[in-house]
Amino acid sequence: MNFKNLFNSRKTGTIHPSIFMFLFLPFGVLTGYVTVTIGFLLTKAGIPLAMVAPVVSVGLLPNIFKFIWAPLVDTTLTVKKWYLLANVVTAIGLFVTGILPLKVEYLTLMTVVVLITNFGNTFIAMSTESLLAHDTPDNLKGRAGGWLQAGNLGGLGLGGGAGLWLAERLPEPWMAGATIAVACLLCSIGLFFLPEPTAFIKDKSYLKTIGNLNRDIWTLLKSRMGFLALFLCFLPIGSGAASNLWSSISNDWSASADTVALVIGILGGVLSAAGCLVGGWICDLMDRKKAYIMFGMVQALCAVGMAFSPSTELMFILWTSLYAISTGLTYAGFSAFVLEAIGKGAAATKYNVYASLSNAPIYYMIYIDEWAHGKWSAFGMLSAEAIMALIGVVLFISIFVSVNRMKPVPQIID
Repeated sequence: MNFKNLFNSRKTGTIHPSIFMFLFLPFGVLTGYVTVTIGFLLTKAGIPLAMVAPVVSVGLLPNIFKFIWAPLVDTTLTVKKWYLLANVVTAIGLFVTGILPLKVEYLTLMTVVVLITNFGNTFIAMSTESLLAHDTPDNLKGRAGGWLQAGNLGGLGLGGGAGLWLAERLPEPWMAGATIAVACLLCSIGLFFLPEPTAFIKDKSYLKTIGNLNRDIWTLLKSRMGFLALFLCFLPIGSGAASNLWSSISNDWSASADTVALVIGILGGVLSAAGCLVGGWICDLMDRKKAYIMFGMVQALCAVGMAFSPSTELMFILWTSLYAISTGLTYAGFSAFVLEAIGKGAAATKYNVYASLSNAPIYYMIYIDEWAHGKWSAFGMLSAEAIMALIGVVLFISIFVSVNRMKPVPQIID
């Protein structure tokens, strides 16, 4: 039996998009393991939350600035080698965090390990995104983007939920980290099913390679799709910002701690991943720009529905679950839109420029939501999020109409 056929699409003869979920899992797993498992174990060991927070939050820094070193994937080594190196670093980091004693005097060392591991882990995302951009035909990039984001959100649930479950039940603390580390390494098997992307921009001279990369990026930004995708990164459409505040406003719906843990934990992760798959499938059936706008409005409607519903625990479960699905839809829509825009060439760099910038509306919408909640409680917060999404849609449509009159600029490298 040819095992490669397990991931081949019967209709197209190409790789099945689900392979990108497995390759992307270690990226989400590390974040979930550090933020949930390590954070819980440190707090349980009696370490104050104020000292635990820096250990958890420092891991987010590399994901904000990863576009700076993304060109390394496009200009050096091979994409598969970068993935393997990154996954080894991730596995070692997971193991080390598991064996470090949960004591105050080891927090500095643990913080350094978390930072270095997350830095290495960013190359998993960049190399997988490059493989997807090069090895997936245009008609499947929506579904591939959906599977990619399902791996991201599913990995968060596995790293946090499964990691904590193992840590609570295995006889030694290091065993949970070791088990998760081995699982991440096994995801590298997915590379066997994919060809190495053609190095479109590489030249014998590294300076010429960098020149090719810069031209590729500039050509993208001048194109219609490239500019629209860039503009979209800053709009408050489908940000999912409210999900970061569910625990803070749960008392307004009389939701118990167990309920909050369920809907923003395992259940939320599963529903978000399911939304990613559905969203990716839809993006391959219609214009991806329109799909993303539609998904953003679905999320806005969820916010409105929750705002006008009775403040009961059942309504909290219902609307936060629907919101989680809508977040999965928007994640898939964003990936599909960007993947269509960037083409091939310096795919890792181009995708991560957009991915990094797309964090902007998440951050400013959290502050807007918090401000609105302080002014008008949960009703005001949810209404403000829906209004901001509507403003974002109007702005995008206005820019789209204007840009659509521009003369298209062909990409130099594809």
